[in-house]
Amino acid sequence: MNPYFFYAFATITVLMVVLMILQKNPITGAMCLIVSFFSLAGLYVLLEAHFIAVLQILVYAGAIMVLFIFVIMFLNLKKEDLKTGRRPFYQFAALIASGALVTFLVVQYTKIPPVSFPESVAGFGTVEAIGSLMFSKYVIAFEVIGLLLLVGIIGAVLLGKKENHD
Repeated sequence: MNPYFFYAFATITVLMVVLMILQKNPITGAMCLIVSFFSLAGLYVLLEAHFIAVLQILVYAGAIMVLFIFVIMFLNLKKEDLKTGRRPFYQFAALIASGALVTFLVVQYTKIPPVSFPESVAGFGTVEAIGSLMFSKYVIAFEVIGLLLLVGIIGAVLLGKKENHD
């Protein structure tokens, strides 16, 4: 694994998540989160876990973010709804707490020895390796999760179904 690509993807991921938190517009924040998901998928590719990288893009950057954006659009927030009445004391307390956290992390980071990237195990993260584990060692858990998802879908349909009172 090339450490330069690792640090580039890690920096993009952290930067986009921080920008997502700092955004006042929820749509812009959701877009920052999508970029961080793609960057995280890049980290999975560097770890040679291609299947997990594709799942990251399809499930998180695709389906879940579409759901988030749909909910945000459905809420139809206006600019006046997004304004918060923050008090200066809370802003000052948040600034002090953030500074203390950053200082702690920098001190802890300087104690960490240089990173060495081990070679990955052959077949790690491939569809074949995941499939053979999923359908042999974890077959019961896989079936139980499938059953729980089915029950959840049936429950959602029943809750969303309108009753006719004729």
